[in-house]
Amino acid sequence: MMPTHSERLVERRVTYTLEHDGQFYIIENVPARVDEETGEQYFAPAVVERLHTLIRGTEPPRRTVETPVYEFSE
Repeated sequence: MMPTHSERLVERRVTYTLEHDGQFYIIENVPARVDEETGEQYFAPAVVERLHTLIRGTEPPRRTVETPVYEFSE
């Protein structure tokens, strides 16, 4: 018997990344349900609201990282 979709989902803490208005944001330790087979992440509505609040708010980040940017050319 194959597991149902919900049986493959496990509670995890993940790192969420987002680009918004030319800025990249990294939010660590975000609660998510993760599909064990595909790695797809699902977030509760309250978690999504908190992510938006963090990105749009004035709360200072815990730390800042510098990231190199490359362009893929053939």
